[in-house]
Amino acid sequence: MIRERVVRYRERARRDLTAAFREEHTEHEVATSFAIGVFVTALPTGGLGIGLFFVMISLWPWISKPAIFASVAVLNPIVKPAVYVASFQVGGLFVSTPSITDVRPSPDMAAAAATQLLVGNVVLAVGLAIVGYGVVLHLTHVHRRRRRSSS
Repeated sequence: MIRERVVRYRERARRDLTAAFREEHTEHEVATSFAIGVFVTALPTGGLGIGLFFVMISLWPWISKPAIFASVAVLNPIVKPAVYVASFQVGGLFVSTPSITDVRPSPDMAAAAATQLLVGNVVLAVGLAIVGYGVVLHLTHVHRRRRRSSS
């Protein structure tokens, strides 16, 4: 069941990215659109990220709709829990919080843990966006070069 869902998400990402590669947008616009999508999708937006995508698409015509929505397929619900765990770990490098064994649970402890998660999430989202930009820029370039040579 999980394997089938992963295959479905992979195919959706491939389909959306291939559509983005074929658009009239520049390679930079396609890669930037994907990077923005990865950044927003990696953040804990509670589903509001998709609405934000529609706002961005309506405000800025340079955004590639297939590329920004491909990010949702890449950071799908199966991957998202791992992003949160990694975010908490990364946040621990930047925010010092007391050990759970040292302190009783309290509102202060919860706030510290939330801060650690959010800081780590932003750092991780930036990192994933940078990597996503590079990968999609390269893939767009390769796809378009192959397409031109086969025409």
